[in-house]
Amino acid sequence: MQDWQDALLVYSTDTGKVKPSPKEAKRSTSDDGIVRIHRETKGRKGKGVSIIKGLDLAPDALKKLGTELKKKCGCGGAVKDGHIEVQTDDREKLKALLLDKGFSAKIAGG
Repeated sequence: MQDWQDALLVYSTDTGKVKPSPKEAKRSTSDDGIVRIHRETKGRKGKGVSIIKGLDLAPDALKKLGTELKKKCGCGGAVKDGHIEVQTDDREKLKALLLDKGFSAKIAGG
């Protein structure tokens, strides 16, 4: 049997039902403790989003911070893979909001 087929196994005659192992939520950490705000348009049909990376927060706290940033910027967004995506190009405002929260933030990229 191939490896990828083993991952899809839901029943085994040896042990009965096989329960999938719980997955840990991904965390975005930075080595120097600085939160970086990137701008990305790739795969979004030219629409720019700001991606906040390097926040070492629990998933619940990350989601709460993402919600607060989206409300203050008046736009949408999401929390994916330990990063916060905010649908705005106003990275200066995001930087100011993160600095007010006590994070060390900087704008990264062009």
